Amino acid sequence: MTHEGFIRGARPDGRETIGPVDAIRVPRFAEPTTFARLPRLDQVTDPDITVLGVPFDSGTTYRPGARFGPGHIRASSKLLRPYNSTLDVFPFGDQQAADAGDIAVNPFNITEAIETIDAEVTELRKHGSKVLTLGGDHTIALPILRSIARDHGPVAVLHFDAHLDTWDTYFGAAYTHGTPFRRASEEGLIDLERSQHMGIRGPLYSKADLEDDSILGFQVIRSDDYQVDGLKSVVERMMKRLAGGPVYISVDIDVLDPAHAPGTGTPEAGGLTSRELLNTIRALQGLNIVGADIVEVSPAYDHAEITGIAAAHVAYELLSVMVEK
Repeated sequence: MTHEGFIRGARPDGRETIGPVDAIRVPRFAEPTTFARLPRLDQVTDPDITVLGVPFDSGTTYRPGARFGPGHIRASSKLLRPYNSTLDVFPFGDQQAADAGDIAVNPFNITEAIETIDAEVTELRKHGSKVLTLGGDHTIALPILRSIARDHGPVAVLHFDAHLDTWDTYFGAAYTHGTPFRRASEEGLIDLERSQHMGIRGPLYSKADLEDDSILGFQVIRSDDYQVDGLKSVVERMMKRLAGGPVYISVDIDVLDPAHAPGTGTPEAGGLTSRELLNTIRALQGLNIVGADIVEVSPAYDHAEITGIAAAHVAYELLSVMVEK
């Protein structure tokens, strides 16, 4: 095992960490192809957080292609730097981060794919590592929550999305990218008093969508609230809702306006700016964040890596707020 060229750091207890490849020594456009050029999982021991790719989009209902999202986000992450000056943390040095690569999931059998994701995430988590998952479509949030709830019980879900994703079925199918949080609520995986949607907008099927969503345990902060009430007010409402226990963060990249994230399967006008999303995530520093995902990056619809770069920076901020001080 060699760590030549990697930046070294230290955890709060003094144990050494192996960070990303040093861009001063190895050009950013060179290898490796891991997220932010982090070491692979087999190159480190005792990781605090693991980046996992899930190239699965068989639950999509409109434009496919999110199965190529993990690779696109990794390719767009090479310019990330080790120090987060806004939060005053080294997300790749104050904790041991590693990239586990992609898992192989059955693209023709959603039930089997869900079981595989659950098993793989559980395996990565069994020694204490948190998991940041790169999707993939939003179906993958359900098996991840199943894994996390076994250890933590029902958790608050902070869900960034243009859409509620609490619909019942599509074409009679219970497991799709539009249904994961209904299933999670029905299965008792989420905290009904602390879960929150962020950035919701666009047309719905009926008023019952919002009524059902409330019963399932979510409050809604709309995209328009950022414009009308301002970021500070939105963050205060969010933090009040999340207080008191573990939090799982799920980011559908279509929470961003198509101007900031065109490469996604179900775009909706009127979304957040990348600045608003990044600042909202930074406000989560200090919470007990037990895992996170970024989903619905579909590179075939991207231009100049706009969506990939946004998703990479979202991942960077998530890794930053997950640093334990």
